[in-house]
Amino acid sequence: MKRTPHRLLRRPLAAAVAAAGLLGLLTALPQAVDPASPVPVAAAESTATVFYYTGTKNWTAYNLHYAPDGGSWTTVPGVRMEAACTDWVKQTVPLGSAAGLAATFNNGSGVWDNNGGRNYALGTGNITVKDGVVAHSDPCAGTDPDPDPTPGPGEGNTASVYYSTATVGWTTTNLHYQPAGGAWTAVPGVGMEAACTGWVKRSVDLGAATGMQAAFNNGNGVWDNNNGGNYTISSGLTTVKDRLVTAGAKDPCAAEVPDTEAPTAPSKVTADADGISVVLSWDPSTDDRAVTKYQVTRTGGTKGAVVTDVGSTVHSDTGLEERTAYTYTVRAVDAAGNVSAASEPATATTGEKPTAPASGTPLGTDPRKDPVYFVLTARFNDGDSANNRGGSQHTKSGNAANNDPMFRGDFKGLVDKLDYIKGLGMSAVWITPVVLNRSDYDYHGYHGYDFYEVDSRLESAGASYQDLINAAHAKGMKIYQDVVYNHSSRWGAKGLFTPTVYGVRDTQWSWHYDEKNEGFEYDGLTVETKSGKSYYNGDLWSTAEPAGNTCVDWGKPTQYTSPEGYRIYNCQWPNPTSGMFPKAYYHNCWIGNWEGEDSRSCWLHDDLADFNTESTPVQNHLIGAYNKYIDMGVDGFRVDTAVHIPRTTWNRRFLPAIQERVTSRFGAEAAKNFFVFGEVAAFVNDKWNRGSVNHSAQFYTWKERKEYSADDEKAALEMYDYEQQQGTGSQPVSNNAFLNGNTYHAPDHSRFSGMNVIDMRMHMNFGDANNAYNNGKDSDDSYNDATYNVVYVDSHDYGPNKSSERYAGGTDAWAENMSLMWTFRGIPTLYYGSEIEFQAGKKIDCGPTCPLATTGRAYFGDHLAGSVEVSDFSKVTSATGAVATTLDKPLARHVQRLNEIRRAVPALQMGQYSTEGITGSMAYKRRYTDAASGTDSFALVTVSGGATYTGIPNGTYKDAVTGDTQVVTGGTLAVPAPGKGNLRVYVLDLGGKNAAPGKIGTAGPYLK
Repeated sequence: MKRTPHRLLRRPLAAAVAAAGLLGLLTALPQAVDPASPVPVAAAESTATVFYYTGTKNWTAYNLHYAPDGGSWTTVPGVRMEAACTDWVKQTVPLGSAAGLAATFNNGSGVWDNNGGRNYALGTGNITVKDGVVAHSDPCAGTDPDPDPTPGPGEGNTASVYYSTATVGWTTTNLHYQPAGGAWTAVPGVGMEAACTGWVKRSVDLGAATGMQAAFNNGNGVWDNNNGGNYTISSGLTTVKDRLVTAGAKDPCAAEVPDTEAPTAPSKVTADADGISVVLSWDPSTDDRAVTKYQVTRTGGTKGAVVTDVGSTVHSDTGLEERTAYTYTVRAVDAAGNVSAASEPATATTGEKPTAPASGTPLGTDPRKDPVYFVLTARFNDGDSANNRGGSQHTKSGNAANNDPMFRGDFKGLVDKLDYIKGLGMSAVWITPVVLNRSDYDYHGYHGYDFYEVDSRLESAGASYQDLINAAHAKGMKIYQDVVYNHSSRWGAKGLFTPTVYGVRDTQWSWHYDEKNEGFEYDGLTVETKSGKSYYNGDLWSTAEPAGNTCVDWGKPTQYTSPEGYRIYNCQWPNPTSGMFPKAYYHNCWIGNWEGEDSRSCWLHDDLADFNTESTPVQNHLIGAYNKYIDMGVDGFRVDTAVHIPRTTWNRRFLPAIQERVTSRFGAEAAKNFFVFGEVAAFVNDKWNRGSVNHSAQFYTWKERKEYSADDEKAALEMYDYEQQQGTGSQPVSNNAFLNGNTYHAPDHSRFSGMNVIDMRMHMNFGDANNAYNNGKDSDDSYNDATYNVVYVDSHDYGPNKSSERYAGGTDAWAENMSLMWTFRGIPTLYYGSEIEFQAGKKIDCGPTCPLATTGRAYFGDHLAGSVEVSDFSKVTSATGAVATTLDKPLARHVQRLNEIRRAVPALQMGQYSTEGITGSMAYKRRYTDAASGTDSFALVTVSGGATYTGIPNGTYKDAVTGDTQVVTGGTLAVPAPGKGNLRVYVLDLGGKNAAPGKIGTAGPYLK
């Protein structure tokens, strides 16, 4: 999602931060070299001694990450800097023949000083870097050295260190250490004694020091020195396990006390009836270990008492009897089986059974079978002009001059053109958020206000959201709903919290703040009679300070004026730091570091009020809302701004709630294939986003691998710190996307989080198909299963390489990109209009500063005018008017046939792949085998260029593009280059249902 009207700029780190992987756990270290000391500098080399000012930092460690001019960057986080004198640390760098170096500084835990994203350009000799200013001097000349930039008081201190040997397998363990202000022990250090199974220990007298630097080794040259950064250990009892340092820890060798303590009883249980369903929610219980589930007991009705196990703090009870009172109690259960006391009861009385079914049923098939067509619903096709709305920016934006209201397309228009999308061969439609929005420019759907209501500007009589879902399913097409868990509109979320702003209705501001109308409720569509606006705001402001106001200096004039010259008052505009938003519901800070922890817990923009997603009331509100859309039968969720919510919160709360709801309504198979794919935006070309695992797409595809605090807010911080310390080199890997030679193997999804992702790395590199291909496969071992990655060239936010324009690489390049997407691993996705290069080269989004008609979000309906009928996917039986012209465009014809071929070859949909034994720039083999259905599909693919395949199964291969037949007897097949944008798909003929299909479809402008 691109934030409108402006998107805040990210703050890039050094260019090599993410590309440089961290060292492994164990490294060979020559015994003659102290692991805490830099390598001596040869006298003949040019050097730079870099002094860095610590007086304005609160870091516990200082690292210099650098690259000599013309040389390579050091491995992240760089080299440790040593104490120089008070408020200064230093490091001497060998430069060889280089005349200088590029440099950044960091604390070893993800906090960087990279000169505002530009890196520091340093020369030779003595150099100081102080608060961004570079100078040449020795700041410590004539001063007494300060042995530690952050000394602490104390004397007679002891550090008791426990080290886990479970994963290193050492029989001897030594502790090599340096008390703060003291000297290092002689290598290899002092021996550690056995403590208990898997643990050794050593106590160290620190004297007056309060901590020490340490490394561990086996006495034979194998070291654990925390990836070259050494360990920082404080006084008291500390454990070190798999590079995780826990200060003030419990003795790991103390006898485990049996868990006999039951959790606390759940509190604040509420039950709300809706027809013959009841939604139950409660605040979580606490436990000395962890709560694992809840038991919900229902009494009432003719079925007696019913007990249901629930994994979240929201439960939807459906299919109840009409006009019947039900009572609910909830108990918490921990891992030891201890059960809490029952909660206070909550009651609800059901109403009438709906006269018509309120839900559809998801199609429930493997999502990898379905190419995705992505539409901004409000900009795709207008089926009902009565729900068009321009909003407060209609004239200012220039949309009025074009007779082009921002809300123009709707569900009716989309239903009318489902056959067009099916005629392209696309079988899933990703639509922008449907919830009621509220802001000055909210057509895109990402400014949610009422998450429980569908935006009226999208619906029409006979074309509700439910009607769209049902119509798509009737055509064998899926609906993927864009959902937002991270934020609401700036006016909050109805039913959870909405702020009251100060609004003075005088001659200056009367145009902006509408007169209050107690009987009117905003729905985005209905025009309020007093103001004459559908975007009425009279319910949001008050000239008198409201009861319970928390906003600081509410209503007081500031020194600022608006662009018109009007005086601005405090609390006149939603702001996270003003106290307007309670911490129980919203975070209270702005993002300062886009690759820091605050990117997951602060506001992106003043239009996007950031939910406190670690808060139970917020979790319950969102889970309850999205349960409604699951019940309607949607086939999956595209998750907006997923990276701005901690992975622990996804894995503990939101993802299990989705699975639980789909399972309870539609069964386990439907839940398995309910497709959740997240936007983990990383606008760099790195495998890991600037070296930060917490901000990388593949990170979100994995379950947690460690237990954290039961408190979600604490757990988020614990997980962030732990995984940052683990670094990129210690993240889990998977072979789920890869063939074993020529053999398909059952994928292991036991560690899958439940969230798949958009392939940001391929997206960023699609300026050239070959780059996208090589970058994509380079990352595939780090996803849980890359065959589920959603792959696209451009979108409603960006084009390749973070371009702000729609892709304009030319028709040949587009065809080549499509040929790759439709045959390589992952799910091909097309942004609306790309099949005719719609708005190529136009700025994708400029908010209300320019007309939508001039952007990549322009209205597409003019190209769809006329009629279209289809007999099947990619099979258009008739088309008239403008839509016939659209379908005849070269890329539209290209994607039609690509879909025909992909649909006929299971290996191209769900297969694993390999490049083993293959020469060719974009060439690979894919296979999918399923014993239950008797499917075995093996295909050889080359895009644009020629290829040679060796070590492949002998047999008859038929090309799905040309029908050419080749008999392989020696395990080798050579395929000539088909030409740019063209491809060859040689399918092994295995007979019966697995017979090669031969030529599929008719030759077109590229597939020929």
